[in-house]
Amino acid sequence: MAGAGLGGLAVGTALAQRGWRVRIHERAPELRMFGAGIWLWENGLRSLRLIGAEEQAVRNAKRIKQWAVVDEHGDEMFRRAFTDDDKMVLPLRADLYQALIDAALAAGVEIVTSSTAVAADPEGALILDDGSRLRADLVVAADGAFSKVRDSLMLTDKVSYLREGYIRLLVPQQPGDEDAVITESWHGTRRFLYCPCSDEFHYVALSCLVDDRTGRGVPVDKESWAASFPAFSDIIARIGEDGRWDRGMTVRCRSWSEGKVVLVGDAAHAQAPNLGQGANMTFTNAVSLAAAVSGANDIPAALRAWEQRERPLTDHVQRWSHGYGWLVSMWPEHLAEVRTKFLQFATSIPWVDAQLNRAARHIPVGDHG
Repeated sequence: MAGAGLGGLAVGTALAQRGWRVRIHERAPELRMFGAGIWLWENGLRSLRLIGAEEQAVRNAKRIKQWAVVDEHGDEMFRRAFTDDDKMVLPLRADLYQALIDAALAAGVEIVTSSTAVAADPEGALILDDGSRLRADLVVAADGAFSKVRDSLMLTDKVSYLREGYIRLLVPQQPGDEDAVITESWHGTRRFLYCPCSDEFHYVALSCLVDDRTGRGVPVDKESWAASFPAFSDIIARIGEDGRWDRGMTVRCRSWSEGKVVLVGDAAHAQAPNLGQGANMTFTNAVSLAAAVSGANDIPAALRAWEQRERPLTDHVQRWSHGYGWLVSMWPEHLAEVRTKFLQFATSIPWVDAQLNRAARHIPVGDHG
């Protein structure tokens, strides 16, 4: 396997638990996870439970009761409640990553660091940057949105950069802070996302257009962002000097596999983070992939059948996540009030609710209740 990120570890663990001998090659010299918090929807939680990583991942996480979206005047545009059967939990990304590392090691996965995969052979070989060709019955490429393995097999259809980007950070928690409701506030083409995350930190995300030079600056221009979101000025004041600007992007592939090589995670379907489903879809696809190839006599055929079954939902989430971001980044700023009314109306329609939550309510392969 190539890549020991969230997707690589999830697939590796799921395969090892089904009897596969798994070795993951990670280009970094050590296993580290950049990021702040992460949304774990019900489908992601169920998938993590199947590989034995859920309990540790959410041990210190906040259980979210509602997700509210408000405009610059504080008028509510959308509110989504969570129940015991339809949960949202928000852990630190580092806690989730450590839980996956521990689950992988417990399952017998071997992880090799400072080892960079640059290509693959469809007949079943992972090729490293030192020229080594490592034969395998199955090669998994989980090497991210800029996957060298994917490109070596000409599997890339389109890589698109979006007009918006994101700065994601952790800020210290203080007594009296909201600890169970995610609040997303929109002001023009800017967004501020406040997420209770743990007893120590909140996860916040700042989103703006790429041509908003002030908005995308790191360290964060706290005065500018507080002017846009005065209701969150206290939270914004706690932002430190760290952070990283990441431009939004999507990846589409002509196929998720070629021969005995398969793509997972961002290598296959990187998407805008607007619905918080990127990692969750990776986890659901990981457990279903392990089930699809285990016991299969024809690995290429099993991979094609797996993609045919799982890709429609992943493509759906990618489209709706992009569309959600479009409402902010492309909608004319002078028509912001119309946008508010449109979102209020649209999200009251049962069909729209079903589309937005289709992935969250998906039952992963192997989950029998």
